[in-house]
Order: sequence, then C-alpha cells, then structure tokens
Amino acid sequence: MARMTAMEHIGDAFQTLVSMAKQEVPLHQAKAHMARDTIVTHASTITTLFEAPATDAKSEALPNIWDNWADFSAKADDLTKAAQALDFKDRAALADTLGAVGSACRACHKPYREKK
Repeated sequence: MARMTAMEHIGDAFQTLVSMAKQEVPLHQAKAHMARDTIVTHASTITTLFEAPATDAKSEALPNIWDNWADFSAKADDLTKAAQALDFKDRAALADTLGAVGSACRACHKPYREKK
C-alpha cells in the first residue's frame, strides 16, 4: 500500500503542475513548490519502497523490477533529478521542465508497470 500511496501522491502533484503549465489554473508559486517537493520526496523513496518484491494482488508492479534492479533504481533517480530541476519562474519554464518529469515517469512505467 505504501508504494501505491507514494505513486498516487506523485501523480496528483504532477497533475497540479500540468494544470498550471496548461493554463487551466493560475501559476501559483507556493503550490508549484509544494507539488515539486511532493514529487521529490516520494520519488526519493521509490527504491526503498520497492526493495521487497510485490506480493499484493492490487500492485501494478511487474516482477522484472527486481530482475532489472539497477535500471529501475536509475530510473527512480532520474525522476528525482527531473523534479528537482523544475522551474516555475513562468508557465513556459514550467512547461519546458515538466516534460522531463513526465518522461521519467513513462520511462519507468512502460517496462515496470502492468498495463491497465
């Protein structure tokens, strides 16, 4: 459950930033910083949360995470770094830097997450 909760927090924070970048909501510096900090905090715990192989039937984690641990860990680190690099000085900067976060998420989800 801890893994799923962490991923939900990352996804919610990412969606907050996407809404700001797409001008669906105002760019709010404090909220953007909080969303970034949420992603960084939870992304930095991914390897710890996934150390033990998934046993929960609700888990979407594929077994190849543990077969390819070095790659999985590197991708988790990439997400943390991409989130740390987010820039909110304006919408354009946010949109430019947000793409790297989305790419980091996809890079891990494609090989290591069960398709819904």
